[in-house]
Amino acid sequence: MAQLFLVPTPIGNLEDITLRALRILREADVILAEDTRTSAVLLKHFEIAGTILPFHAHNEHQKLEATLEIIENNKSVALITDAGTPGISDPGFLLVRACIARKIPVSCLPGATAFVPALVVSGFPCNEFSFYGFLPQKKGRQSKWQEISSESKTMIFYESPFRLLKLLEEIKIIFGPHREISVSREISKLHEEIVRGTSEELLNFFKKKPSIKGELVIVIKGN
Repeated sequence: MAQLFLVPTPIGNLEDITLRALRILREADVILAEDTRTSAVLLKHFEIAGTILPFHAHNEHQKLEATLEIIENNKSVALITDAGTPGISDPGFLLVRACIARKIPVSCLPGATAFVPALVVSGFPCNEFSFYGFLPQKKGRQSKWQEISSESKTMIFYESPFRLLKLLEEIKIIFGPHREISVSREISKLHEEIVRGTSEELLNFFKKKPSIKGELVIVIKGN
């Protein structure tokens, strides 16, 4: 049956994958992967074989029409990313929108995404929050900060370890040295780390670390 499945994959511990996700991946005619090498490790671990095609941020525009043709030829297609739920700061939006426009059924399985556990363990209010993902690196970054500087809801950001200190310095300047924040790293992995404190305290803490590894989720308490 022609259908697109968005299949969340573990952000760390492979045990976090769901039984339904495994079934869909085994039954899919085609698996679209953000990085076929990364996904090959996951699929091999669970003994899943099949046709795997690359579908990532650098080729999704070019591959969109061909992918739609695959699905319309009565194929079941599963989209996975390196970790977490497709479409959340990952490829997926364009394909979902195009499928909806062509009345192709789309199903998103519930599953792993990094910002939910980071939000819950932050200790900040979870009833309302704003998710910003990765901030623009150059153009539009300052205007985005100005836009959210007075945000009253809990705020969530993604960041790479190479840019964490820059982000923490900006948080200290924009929200002040006493704004409470939480930084989660390596969620669900062996070296999971959650550090809470003021923006000034966390900036000083991470400045003293010789190296920072793994993508991070930064949660800021609202104004």
